[in-house]
This record gives sequence, structure tokens and C-alpha cells, in this order.
Amino acid sequence: MKVAVLKETFPGERRVALVPGVIPALAKAGVEVLVEASAGAGSGYTDEDFRVAGGRVVSRDEAFGADCVVAVRTCGACGDSWCGDLHRLRPGLVIVGLCDPLSTPDACRQTAEKGATLFSLELVPRITRAQSMDVLSSQANIAGYRAVLLAANTLPRILPMMTTAAGTLTPAKVLVLGAGVAGLQAIATAKRLGAQVSAYDVRPAVKEQVQSLGAKFVELPLETGSSEAAGGYARAMGEEFYARQRELLGKVVADSDVVVCTALIPGQKAPVLVTREMVQRMKPGSVIVDMAAERGGNCEGSVADDTVVVDGVTILGPTNLPAEVPVHTSQLYAKNVVTFLLHLIKSGLPDVARDDEICRDTLVAIGGQLVHPKVRERAGLPPLDQPASAPA
Repeated sequence: MKVAVLKETFPGERRVALVPGVIPALAKAGVEVLVEASAGAGSGYTDEDFRVAGGRVVSRDEAFGADCVVAVRTCGACGDSWCGDLHRLRPGLVIVGLCDPLSTPDACRQTAEKGATLFSLELVPRITRAQSMDVLSSQANIAGYRAVLLAANTLPRILPMMTTAAGTLTPAKVLVLGAGVAGLQAIATAKRLGAQVSAYDVRPAVKEQVQSLGAKFVELPLETGSSEAAGGYARAMGEEFYARQRELLGKVVADSDVVVCTALIPGQKAPVLVTREMVQRMKPGSVIVDMAAERGGNCEGSVADDTVVVDGVTILGPTNLPAEVPVHTSQLYAKNVVTFLLHLIKSGLPDVARDDEICRDTLVAIGGQLVHPKVRERAGLPPLDQPASAPA
């Protein structure tokens, strides 16, 4: 089997789907690795690095001639750039990467119509045996770290308490909204930098995790019994709930020097947790890092990939923090991808093992059509009466 790693075409994307260090593991499984020229340039890996590791450097057209192509961003996750590769797709080609299937099902449908077999890494199930394949967690972990550094660099004061001959400086107050993987890493990073940290999450079950990191868990008198969906993700709540939540959070936000927003619902618009009125109550010089800006934002007034100042409060809307630390995020992503690929191969790729939860849940398209139930629903297609047959 030939597996090719593509050079990323999405603006600002510096990660690479495979790094030289993982090539021997694939070679041991009988996989020949092709690498598009300059694929690793943004992450600090040269073509020679890949050659030494056992990869073969090729053109983009040659890369798409492999049995399987892997990328960080494909289909909808690649934006308009993916349109330039549609003519390179062919029946039976296996594509593995992030493809944003629940928000951009039409892009996945275009890929399906070319006959390609598409696996979405966003859909890796959150089960024990798939933890080492979970790219969302590995990338969110670094994003949470980076968000706090971004806030610290923007804040016109230091984070830790400092006692000097000229007096004592009090620690900055950091509030993290959302205690998923990104939020927990943001908490840990802010604590390491010496800030006074508190965190809020709609799921009461994460209280112990927040406190284990040395942060205070903000408890609000809200009914949250149905706040957690399958896989540990937060569930979307009704507008009445969010309105009450914003009302109760207002005082906590106003008292914070830094607010890091990480609350996302898979495939849905991000809930607004910080209103413009709440921003106006914050001290001038305060900073909000809205990691949900790409999905509409947790903070009212945030702009994706831009910085805005509202009444002296700086609101940052980064949408691709993992790409700002490409060396380590590429290493983690590559490890996730290799583990996933080896699982597919062990399960019989190019045949798709529909009785395997990992293969079944990540399969978006095969045999010329979308087959994932949720993606079909988002695309406005009726349920399939029977699964599409896997290629021979």
C-alpha cells in the first residue's frame, strides 16, 4: 500500500499530517510513504528529512496517485482550497484527515461524488481503544496552552504575584469558560504562570478535574442534568438556559483580567457566554481570548482571526492556534494518524470493516455516496436503507 502525505493548502496552515519520525512504523507494516515536496516546510521538516526516514518525495499529482492520502485539512476543513484538488480524486482513493463533516457536508458530498472513500478524524469515537487516535484532543491540548500565552502577551500586567522591594504585585485573575481538553490545559498553563484561576463548565462532572489543577470551580444555580452528551462532549442547551447562565456569569467575568473561552458544541454554532454588556463591565486592559470565534464565538463581538477592542477590553479571535506551534502539533497529529491508519490496515483496508466502531464511526463516504447518518442528515439526504457496499 502507498500512503501519501499532502502539503497543506489552507491559508496559514503550517502543520503536516506525517512527520519523518513515524515513517518507520508505517514501513514496518508494509506501507510505502510518499511525501509531497515541501510538505513539512512549515513545521521545520525538509524533504531530505523525509528521504532519510524512508519516504519518497513526489509531486502533488503523484501524491494523489497513491492508495491513500493523508492531510491535516481536507474537504470543508480546507475551505475553498479543496476545490483545486477535486479533479485529482478518483474512485477508491482513501482520504484521511480533518474534513469538518457536520458543518460543511456539501464539501464532503462533492468528494463522495468522485468515488473516494473519506474518513473524518473529527468523528473518532471517544472510547478507550481510540484515545491514541483522537486528533481533536491532541490539538486542543496545545491550543489551550497557546491561548493563555496569547492572553499573557496581550495583558498590560503580569500574571503571577510578585514581591519586590518596591511593593507586592497581586496575581492576575484568569477565568476559563469550558473545561474540556483545551480548557483544562488553559487552566494548567495559567496556574503555572502564577495566575489566580477559576473555571466554569456546564457539566458538573468536570468540577473535580478543575480543582485537581488548583483552580476554583465556578458553580451557578442552574439545572444541568442533561448537559453532557455521548463521548463527554457538552450538549447544546436552550436559549433560556444560556440567558440565565449569562446573567449569573456576569459578575465573575467582570472581576476577571483574562477570560479564555473554549466552549464548543460539535457541528453547531458556539453558545454566546459573554455578552457585550458583560464586556463593558470588565476593567480596561482586560483580555478575552475567544477560541470559539470560528464557530461564531462565545463572546459577543469577537471576530474570527482578528483583534477588536471594546471599551478598552481586547478581544482576540484566533481560529487555528495549533498551526502556531506546528512542530509539536504535527508530531502529535502524525502519531494519531499513524495509529488510525494501522488500525484501518489491520481491519482490512481497502475494505472497510463496518462491524468495527472506529472504522464505522469515522467513515463519511464510500462507493459514491455519503454514508455517515449525521452527515447525511446535515446534507439534507434521507437515511440509507442499507449501507453502501465496500469496494472489493
